[in-house]
Amino acid sequence: MKKKLLSALLSVAMVASLLVGCGGTTTEAPAEEATTEAPAEEATTEEAAQVVKVAAVETAYGAEIWTKVAAEFEAATGIKVELTVDKNLEDVISPDMKAGNFPDVIMRAVGAESGLTETFIKDNNLVDLTDVMDLTVPGEDVTVADKMLGGFTSNTITQPYGDGKIYLMPMFYSPCGLFYNAGLFAEKDWEVPTTWDEMWALGDKAAEEGIALFTYPTAGYFDAFLYALMHEAFGDNFADVLQYGEGAWETAEAEAIFAILDKLADYTEVTTPANANDDNFQKNQQLVLDNKALFMPNGNWVIGEMAEAPRADGFEWGFTALPAVTTGGERASYAWFEQVWMPGPAANVEAGKQFIAFLYSDVAAAIFAEKGAIQPINGLADTLEGDAKIYYSIYDTGAVAVLDAFAATESIEGTTIRGTFCDPINSLVSGDKTIDDWKAQIIKDNDTFRANLKQQ
Repeated sequence: MKKKLLSALLSVAMVASLLVGCGGTTTEAPAEEATTEAPAEEATTEEAAQVVKVAAVETAYGAEIWTKVAAEFEAATGIKVELTVDKNLEDVISPDMKAGNFPDVIMRAVGAESGLTETFIKDNNLVDLTDVMDLTVPGEDVTVADKMLGGFTSNTITQPYGDGKIYLMPMFYSPCGLFYNAGLFAEKDWEVPTTWDEMWALGDKAAEEGIALFTYPTAGYFDAFLYALMHEAFGDNFADVLQYGEGAWETAEAEAIFAILDKLADYTEVTTPANANDDNFQKNQQLVLDNKALFMPNGNWVIGEMAEAPRADGFEWGFTALPAVTTGGERASYAWFEQVWMPGPAANVEAGKQFIAFLYSDVAAAIFAEKGAIQPINGLADTLEGDAKIYYSIYDTGAVAVLDAFAATESIEGTTIRGTFCDPINSLVSGDKTIDDWKAQIIKDNDTFRANLKQQ
């Protein structure tokens, strides 16, 4: 099972600082030598302006995608790319950075074990990339903003300081939502619910045929589910809730969430908690393939995980955002995503911004997509085929992308974010805990988390 690490999208105040230098001193030349060397210095400066140093971590998508994109960027702009791609990127670039030689562009997401990105954020050592949104994509006649899916640049990851400025640009992403058997819905002539009221009505109808409305692989999968639900319910107060705002879980919006969770537990397949562990989670996923449960929260990897599993006749994967809390309200889907950014000491800022803008070009997007690396670009899902089209089109059909997460805290003995907000679903479904028990735990732990927020 692909374990989704909550820490991958938590607040970015983390880890000890990486030692970086601003390197070197120079000795002033005699006047006559300075005059003689001036033209050479000008040439060197002009040449440097036509180079951009790019460092990218090599992931499962491979290194070749970056080589191809760099070549296309050079052809489109005439700017030379000095490219570094490595699985252990930090080990390769850190010695140079300590000597004062920084890449202009770095592709490395928050949440890496090294904490490289978090360190630059913590040290306020990033280039403001807000104006990249207004740049015309090299080789095209549209701006980056024209191409960007909504929500991907207005979150606590891309805007880590809460000042309305973008310091990290979103790259490859993976949507999470509710998976179901579209073949069964077509056979029964059932509509996918767009509100929770419709969800309960469908649950009653399915129960008459011996089918549960809901299941989940493990309680850990409630992180993405809960973030989307919180975004729908809390609206403008969502950011405050992620910072453990005082009284946040004693509001009408919170009551709406508790009511949904309580009712959802009643509609959950009864064997789910017993199999909601790392050894048996696929048994819960199998419930959907066997038409024993309608919906389960998951990420796009579930299709690969269950590729060889038996399934009901006519089975076809379906994927949807969470139902709206109110009629006509927002429907949300959480998304994990990676980021690209520029360190503060970057020498070629304008060339670096041009390179980042080019990453959202049709040419670059096609190179990335060929290896399954999908970016938040309007209409890109229309070019995909098969199962990939099912889940990557979700934000093209009205769903709001949710990308924020609970703020990081200092270690608290006996208390974790998952233990407070996710794990109790097992006890709620089994009947060992009531919704009032869970609510009291959240209210109490929320105060504890707030008192232990990591300092920026």
